[in-house]
Amino acid sequence: MSTPLPTRITATLSVRDWAAAVDFYKRAYGAVELHCVPGGGVAQLCVGAAEFWVAEESAANQNFSPMSLGGCSVRMLLITNDPAAVWRQAIAAGAKAISPVAEAHGWCIGRVLDPAGHHWEIARPMRCT
Repeated sequence: MSTPLPTRITATLSVRDWAAAVDFYKRAYGAVELHCVPGGGVAQLCVGAAEFWVAEESAANQNFSPMSLGGCSVRMLLITNDPAAVWRQAIAAGAKAISPVAEAHGWCIGRVLDPAGHHWEIARPMRCT
């Protein structure tokens, strides 16, 4: 009998240029490729213990990229110990700055727009002492 998997939710980001998006996530966030569907077009990535998928958009499967939609329908939240460093790394890798890292609503948080059109908030909760 196999060990049951823990229940979890993971996102799949639909993109127009799958290979470029995977390369960006590796450079911007240090993502590691866990799985790639043979022939390309779909990959499972992780940043630390946080997993997500990247897939080439497919009208036949009703998976549309933000470029096709004219905006994105999901915003990713990357929680990290040093959001300012990760924010700068994402900018250096080609993301567009939306808001710099600052304290807001009990969080240290900044926001970027990745080249595929997805918004990423890069943050950590502020700790009360």
